[in-house]
Amino acid sequence: MNPEQNQFLLLSRGKWDPASAKEDIEAAIGQFYAWYEANLAKGVFKPGSRLTMDAALVTRDGIRTDGPFAEGKEVIGGYWIIVAESLASAAAIASESSVLAHGIRYEIRPLESERGSAYRHTNETPEE
Repeated sequence: MNPEQNQFLLLSRGKWDPASAKEDIEAAIGQFYAWYEANLAKGVFKPGSRLTMDAALVTRDGIRTDGPFAEGKEVIGGYWIIVAESLASAAAIASESSVLAHGIRYEIRPLESERGSAYRHTNETPEE
């Protein structure tokens, strides 16, 4: 990986648009995998995966398996890793995906190599 390249987590969110025909969605899925595999071969993507519908929620109160734990619009259907120079570059790559036309959304987050810390502002830091 080029030193100027960073890794970004791409989260596939949401549900298929009910107004889209199943044949159109299926065609978009096929286009997605061709695009994804081409980007894997070029080193723009690292392997990711779809996620099953099974889930467990683990908290200090115990373990729950009686989900779903998120609203339909928040459902994560899969994850992939994009290798790019910047968040804007990663978003531009993701915007080429064929499934976006059928209701799927992508959330893209830079991967952080630093360890978490209670003394540094992070995603886990409570709002004041």
